[in-house]
Amino acid sequence: MSTKLKAIYNKQEWDACIKECGFFDFYHTFDYHHLSKAEDETPLLLKYSGKYMTVAIPLLARKIKDTNYKDATSVYGYAGPIYKGNIANFDNKKFKNALTKYFLDNNFVSIFSRLSPFINAQNVILKDIGIIVRLGKVVNIDIQKDLDKQRHLFQSRLKTHINRARRLCQVKIATTCEDLEQFKSIYYENMDRVNAKEFYYFNDSYFEKIIKSNDFKSEILLAIDNETGKTIAGCLFITTNGIVQYHLSGTKNDYLHLTPTKLLIDEMRIMASQRGHTFFNLGGGLGGRNDDSLFNFKASFSKDFKEFNLWKFIVNQEVYDELVIKKGIVDKSNYFPLYRLLNDF
Repeated sequence: MSTKLKAIYNKQEWDACIKECGFFDFYHTFDYHHLSKAEDETPLLLKYSGKYMTVAIPLLARKIKDTNYKDATSVYGYAGPIYKGNIANFDNKKFKNALTKYFLDNNFVSIFSRLSPFINAQNVILKDIGIIVRLGKVVNIDIQKDLDKQRHLFQSRLKTHINRARRLCQVKIATTCEDLEQFKSIYYENMDRVNAKEFYYFNDSYFEKIIKSNDFKSEILLAIDNETGKTIAGCLFITTNGIVQYHLSGTKNDYLHLTPTKLLIDEMRIMASQRGHTFFNLGGGLGGRNDDSLFNFKASFSKDFKEFNLWKFIVNQEVYDELVIKKGIVDKSNYFPLYRLLNDF
């Protein structure tokens, strides 16, 4: 079988390709790429067909302003390559040659992707194709353990908070348009409180499409205060192929002391375990940090940490350097690609 690489843009072929690979997360799906892309980004799935392996890499292609060149990035989340076949017989060099040729032929300067902590062999597939950088850790709850053993690993203070929240709140699964509106309102209030960047203020279309998509299973759990009957917190969880992702959440400012988010995560932990899922990813700290309050909050649930890596590939070094010089950048920052450090092209 000769090797070949194809760019896929339509949903039918995209869906067929990732299903052929078998194990993928919702971050690899057609729907997630299209609901989360920026106006200047074009989702594409690169499918490599080799003798022993099929590899697929989803990306968002972007034009570089005032040039004939492009670069590519990944969706926000945990993406990177997925595959089908015998990794032991994988010819990484042929894959590298095919990938590099495609990027050069199509005027790509650089490629950036966040990788998945839950998909094996991504480092093997991408070996010597640019560099793989370890960013930090994410927190996984091992939901394959017995429920009591999972809870035994909780920090004692967390158990106290969850017990208290269970006494004071009820949990319900969002099923109505009103439920969704309440969740969005709480989420935006939470983003205001933490002074979140504009990127995190997803629009109505984003929420509607992520809930209605058939590419993955989305569930919003809401916490209802027993005393007032008000909806005071919500969490959006997304499940694909046994991977449960803690995607978005929020708590009303007046009810932060009740710690309802901890209750909602615990409730999904129980549901996911009973459903026989494999991973429950709470994510990491802000910007990949392992020492901030966000990471410490998540780590109170589990010490099953998974490594979170980034892939950085300069396809055309000469043009890359020219773009950096053109922007007047002398900073040796780890930002990638460096020519987008200031005002993004």
